[in-house]
Amino acid sequence: MNKKLIRLEGLVVLSLGTYLYFANGFGWVAFLSLLLLPDAFMIGYAVNAKVGAYLYNFAHTLSVPLLLLLAGFIFSADFLVMIGFIWTAHIGMDRMMGYGLKYASEFKDTHIQRL
Repeated sequence: MNKKLIRLEGLVVLSLGTYLYFANGFGWVAFLSLLLLPDAFMIGYAVNAKVGAYLYNFAHTLSVPLLLLLAGFIFSADFLVMIGFIWTAHIGMDRMMGYGLKYASEFKDTHIQRL
């Protein structure tokens, strides 16, 4: 049940992030070009599992993109809003597909399931 709920929540976050991105007039090219960018934080696994999990989790929690959105709206910075919505959509997409936050033990150990 928990896996299904987390995946459903991910679908909602993906849908809402994507809708709000396009509702704000941003284009497809930037969306598709940057959608997978948060996965670049997996580079930490080249050091070790602990560093990899820390960097991956930093890029896959909603706090950073929500802060970008907040700053973007406060300061009328469209670039921050655009990045915030794409990043939020990415996190939702990952959760919908069953990819969760990583434990330091191994890349395949997540808060949703073992991959």
